[in-house]
Amino acid sequence: MPTYRIDLSYDGTGFHGYGRQNNVRTIQGDLETALFRITGRVKTTVAGRTDTGVHAAGQVVSFSVDAPLDTARLQRSLNAQLGPEIAANAITEVGDRFHARFSAVARRYRYRISNRPVHDPLAARTAWHVSKPLDVDAMDEAVGGFVGIHDFASLCRKAPGRTTVREVLDARWIRAGDMVELSIGATAFCHQMVRSIVTISVDVGRGRTRPEDVPGILAARSRDVVRGLAPPQGLTLTAVIYDDTDGGAVPSWVVL
Repeated sequence: MPTYRIDLSYDGTGFHGYGRQNNVRTIQGDLETALFRITGRVKTTVAGRTDTGVHAAGQVVSFSVDAPLDTARLQRSLNAQLGPEIAANAITEVGDRFHARFSAVARRYRYRISNRPVHDPLAARTAWHVSKPLDVDAMDEAVGGFVGIHDFASLCRKAPGRTTVREVLDARWIRAGDMVELSIGATAFCHQMVRSIVTISVDVGRGRTRPEDVPGILAARSRDVVRGLAPPQGLTLTAVIYDDTDGGAVPSWVVL
């Protein structure tokens, strides 16, 4: 059975997350409906199930079918059906061992904050507006405390029977004018982890929390020590990283 990889991007504003649900619009629901018109019913696998309102620039989906597909024709058809909110940037045949989720070795997210006194309507769908000034140097120092292997129970929604230990590979806050941006990579993330890191970072940037408090937050292993979640619209899955076997190389257009 041929296996195919779709490199996907989407504006998650109008969707109830990636995963298919009854009676609401989802990325998976729209994608599989569009695929059905060409391939018949297929089961897709995704690298990361993004939440309601979260975007993707480098999402990866895989699926297998009984017979080979014309990937150029499939790409044209999907984009005609799914645009403008969802785009199939590339469709490639891959090795039969490739699995969008389990073959991944790392993932990268970006979080954007519009840090200005008055909100920017043109950034409202893709950034969190924070009107108070933020100390980005302190925020950058704070996220350094998350790098490495830690138990992120304080930052994640607990899934029964699943560990909350994760390895963060790098994390950095930078400012470009009024836009403040986090880039963070990890071998894997647990549910709500990045949005919790952003919440803690903003508390640091506003002087409510100190960078040196991060080890204590992690050690507490309690959701009670984190003040809510950053809103979803600022979060984008920017890349999923695979090794170079079985069609897992990172496309040249993906910005790491």
